[in-house]
Amino acid sequence: MPFLEITGLKKSFRNHEIIRDLSLDMERGEFLVVFGPSGCGKTVLLRLIAGMLRPDAGDISIDGQSVTEVNPEYRDVGMAFQNYALYPHMTAFDNIASPLRSRHVKEAEIKARVNETARMLRIDHVLDHLPKALSQGQKQRTALARSLVGRPSVVLLDDPLRNVDAKIRYEMRFELPRVLRGFESTVIYVTQDYKEAMALGDRVAVLVDGAFRQIGSPLDVYDVPSTMRIARLFGDPPINLVPVHPVTANAGIEINVAGATVRLPPDGADFAGRECMFGIRSENVAVSLEANDGIPVTLDAITPLNNRVVMLLRGAEGTELFASCPQGGPMDRLRGQYQAWAKLDLAHAHFFDRGDGVRI
Repeated sequence: MPFLEITGLKKSFRNHEIIRDLSLDMERGEFLVVFGPSGCGKTVLLRLIAGMLRPDAGDISIDGQSVTEVNPEYRDVGMAFQNYALYPHMTAFDNIASPLRSRHVKEAEIKARVNETARMLRIDHVLDHLPKALSQGQKQRTALARSLVGRPSVVLLDDPLRNVDAKIRYEMRFELPRVLRGFESTVIYVTQDYKEAMALGDRVAVLVDGAFRQIGSPLDVYDVPSTMRIARLFGDPPINLVPVHPVTANAGIEINVAGATVRLPPDGADFAGRECMFGIRSENVAVSLEANDGIPVTLDAITPLNNRVVMLLRGAEGTELFASCPQGGPMDRLRGQYQAWAKLDLAHAHFFDRGDGVRI
């Protein structure tokens, strides 16, 4: 039996449906990242699980017991908000202790739990500070400590790293899994950052327009996106998408990409005669300045991106393609336009139906 089970959840505000027929199963101790664009219903989902909102339909069960009609304080759920929501007149210690005091836990136990949680999150040296005296990273960890101090069976994290600087965000991507494993909680982590989703989650649930469109391991969601929209959400630069019409020729199945004929592998027979969108990620496009059997292109622009070099290519028909490669190679020094050739790694190609965008 799943530890956390959501079945047929729905929530509307007036006539606007936010969550539509959403279902999810999670194992005890699992770390699930809910990823999706702004406004897709991520925060509403967390508030429904926490009990801050009631669903219009559906059920939420924790450890085999329905909690849909249970008040928030009795659900054994902790939640950390995106904006921290710290009490400004309370010290960090008192902010962290507040959920325990609301349950009338003895002060000696409160002190022990707060100090232990603060040590794990490395904020034990600022427990006597008011929120205005804390750095952004310390505020974020104080809010997280408050959600964890009661040892909840389910922890909900609403984009907790969105308002911290890049250094703290990078550090917390390493620290959060370590800390949360220590609490043995079942975690749902919400983010709009696909890199965060891939770095943190045991699984990633892609939420689009109030419904989960794909749930799987980070690698599966990236390598085998179920729809064209999901393929666009993961990756920087975005995936290359080109309209194609695969046809049967003497040599097999062929498509036209950027004015050149590209022969598909034998399994490409499934696409013959269909109106498709051909997708390929930038790291699967190899660029050479020496003539070969690749697609003739103009290397139009080069820019560094993290540890990779991104290249903008233009084909004979004006088709634009992104390619990328690790820094430290000959492409780093190029400036201006060059005649080049692009080879596509078709083992990593994607085909989507041009009508509904579903993976073929």
